[in-house]
Amino acid sequence: MKKTFVLVVLFILPLVAYLFFASGVNNFGRLPTLTEEVEDILAINPEVSLQDKITILGFLGKDADLRKGNAFNLNQKIYKRFYEFHDFQMVMVMPYGTEDVVESIRQELNELTDASNWKFVFAKDEEIERIFSSLQTDLKLDEGLGTPYVFIIDKDRNLRGRTDDEDEGTKFGFNTNSVAELNNKMEDDIKIILAEYRLALKRNNAQRSN
Repeated sequence: MKKTFVLVVLFILPLVAYLFFASGVNNFGRLPTLTEEVEDILAINPEVSLQDKITILGFLGKDADLRKGNAFNLNQKIYKRFYEFHDFQMVMVMPYGTEDVVESIRQELNELTDASNWKFVFAKDEEIERIFSSLQTDLKLDEGLGTPYVFIIDKDRNLRGRTDDEDEGTKFGFNTNSVAELNNKMEDDIKIILAEYRLALKRNNAQRSN
């Protein structure tokens, strides 16, 4: 009896757990689309686009020097874990006049990791407001056109998030002031969306081989 119990614990339960979580990601774990066709930033900077990229979109604002900690939280908890994934990028839409602060942030990020997929796009105030408005969230930019929240944008420029978050109900963005939120919520949601694309790629490859 004891041997049977040990065998179940060692072999059967891990297999059941694997099948459960695998089916959960593949069949039930799709991340909801909250807003379709978020405005691209290609017209502002022709070298950066949201289309065909998995993007973490943020707005550090005119007081970007006060939000360095937010960028570093995001870098350590999210960027370092996913930056090697193909077509993954961080895009911060910045007001003109913050170029020197951005260069300082960029240099400090490069000391921590390869920051080549951190993109800083400079825009006029009205352009920043228009891009943020296109997200259609329940959040607002502050007077300096910044927010601690960042947003997951998929390859079709759709805002992805949660419709049944235990704390907020509909969750549009993730607060970079909270390391716990980045660890416990945002990381999980990015894993789900990456799993979606991996599954879609496998299906496409299987169809081509047939």
